[in-house]
Amino acid sequence: MNQEDICFMSATDLVAAFLAKKLSPVEVMDAVIARIERINPIVNAFCTLTLDEARQKAKAAEVAIMRGDRLGPLHGVPVSIKDLVITKGVRTMRGSKIYENYIPDEDAPVVERLRDAGAIMLGKTTTPEFGWKGVTDSPVTGITRNPWNLERTCGGSSGGAGVAVASGLGPIAQGSDGGGSIRIPSSFCGIYGLKPTYGRIAAYPASAMETFSHLGPMTRTVKDAALMMQVMAGPDERDRLSLPAQNIDYLAATEGDIRGLRVAWSVDLGYAIADPEVARITEAAAKVFIDLGCHVEAVDPGFENPEPFFTVFWIGGIGTFISDYLPKWESQMDPGLLTFAEQLKSLTAKDYVQANFKRVEFWQKVRKFFEKYDLLLTPSVAVPPFQIGINSPPEIAGEKISWINWTPFTYPFNLTGQPAATVPCGWTRDGLPVGLQIVGRRYDEATVLRASAAFERAKPWANKRPKL
Repeated sequence: MNQEDICFMSATDLVAAFLAKKLSPVEVMDAVIARIERINPIVNAFCTLTLDEARQKAKAAEVAIMRGDRLGPLHGVPVSIKDLVITKGVRTMRGSKIYENYIPDEDAPVVERLRDAGAIMLGKTTTPEFGWKGVTDSPVTGITRNPWNLERTCGGSSGGAGVAVASGLGPIAQGSDGGGSIRIPSSFCGIYGLKPTYGRIAAYPASAMETFSHLGPMTRTVKDAALMMQVMAGPDERDRLSLPAQNIDYLAATEGDIRGLRVAWSVDLGYAIADPEVARITEAAAKVFIDLGCHVEAVDPGFENPEPFFTVFWIGGIGTFISDYLPKWESQMDPGLLTFAEQLKSLTAKDYVQANFKRVEFWQKVRKFFEKYDLLLTPSVAVPPFQIGINSPPEIAGEKISWINWTPFTYPFNLTGQPAATVPCGWTRDGLPVGLQIVGRRYDEATVLRASAAFERAKPWANKRPKL
C-alpha cells in the first residue's frame, strides 16, 4: 500500500488494520505527517500542528497493540480539532489576533473523549474569527482553500476541518455548527458531515450562540462519523444543556435498509433560491431514495423564512460577545465581523424576545411537518463553492441575496436543534462537490445515519480524491 492510499483510508479500516497488525499507528502517522507537510502549505487546513507529540503518541499506541492492551475504539487514529475548541497546552486562537497566544489549561469534553478513545491529535484546524461566517479566512490565519479548486472557498466555519479530511490530512475531524458550519464545508469539500441533535455532544465553553451551536463529526465515510459519535456523544456537567446519556449504537445504525421511510424533498423550503445546477444534482439524488424503497414526495413545507429572526440572534450573540474587545482590538479584527457590533446598537430587548417567540412558532410548524415525514431532503447549500476573498456570492440565478441567503437550508435546523447531515451527491460541470442535506426528527440521529449509509452504498463517494 502506498503512502497516499494510507492517508485516504477510513478510520474504521485503520482500526481494523491495527488490530490485525497489518498496519501500525507509526506507519500511518508517518504517512499522514508527510502529507501534511507537503499539502498544508497549499490549502492551509491547520493553523497549529502538534506533530512531534503525535509521533510520540503513535509510538506508544503501537507498543500498546503489541502488548495486547485493552484499546479504545479510535486507538491510533489521527484526528484534528477545530480551533474554536479548547485544548490543554495547545494554543486555541479562535481565528483571532485577540487569542493568538492563548493556551488553555484544560481540554473541552469532546477533546477529552477523543483522547480517551485513543485518537491522536494532529493539531488545530482553521476557522474564521470566532466562527462568525460560512467561509474560512481570518486576520490571524489567512485564507483556507478548497482542495478541489484552490481559487474557491472551502466554506466555513469548520473549513479547515473539511479541507483536512478531503485532502487526506487525517481521516476524521471534529467540527462545530451554529448555522451550517459543519454542513457547509462538508458539502463544499465533498465529505460527510453530521450535525447531531442539539446537546447530544457536550459543548464547553459555551459559544456566543449557545443554543444554536452543535459539535459533530466530519469524515469521508458515514461509518467513520458513527464511530466518532460512539465516542463523542454524552453529557458533561460543564454543559448544562447536554442531553442525558442514551444507549444508542451509532455504528449499528449505519446497517440495514431504509425501505418504507416517508421522505420529503424540497428544493426551496418554500422561500429559498437554489442555483439551477445545484437544484438539478440534488433532485436527482433525492430520487435515489425511491430506488432505496422510500416513499418520496416533493413538498413545499410552508415554513416561514427564518432569516429575519435568526439574524437577530446572530447579531445579539456575536455583537455582544465582541463588544468588549473593540476598544483595543477593532483595527485587527475581521471587518465583516465588526458589522455585528454596529448593528447591535439598534437592537432592542423587545427585538430579541420577539425573535425568541418566532423561534418557538417556527419549531411548532417544523414539529408538525415531521409528524408526517421521517426525513426531509434539501440541497445542503444553495450554491457551489464560490471564489475566495468574499463572504457571500452577490446573487443566485440572477437574484440578489443577503449575506446569509446562500445557506438557507442549514440554519433553520440550528433553530430547531434537529440532526442534519450532508452527503456528497454529485459534481458540477466545473468539478466541484455538491451536497444533499438529510434532516431527521429531533433525537433521531440513528435514522439520519442509516439513510446516509444507504445513500453512500448506492452512490459511493469516498474513492474520489482532489488532485493536490
